[in-house]
Amino acid sequence: MKVFVDRDLCYGSAECAHRAPAVFDFVDGFGVVRPGREEPGEDPSILEAVEKCPSQAISITQAPPPVPDRP
Repeated sequence: MKVFVDRDLCYGSAECAHRAPAVFDFVDGFGVVRPGREEPGEDPSILEAVEKCPSQAISITQAPPPVPDRP
């Protein structure tokens, strides 16, 4: 999973930083993804942060499935 915060949408409620402090931080009045946490894996607190973000500024993408090797 890859996590993004759209700074154009974020208005700084800090809900993400409160719900998933290991992944999100609050910098210069906006929510940001902590460096090194762009791909934190399956974490229920991240899904909750996405769902509860009042400005809907957080998005996640699933990693594409691995491509099988051709014989």
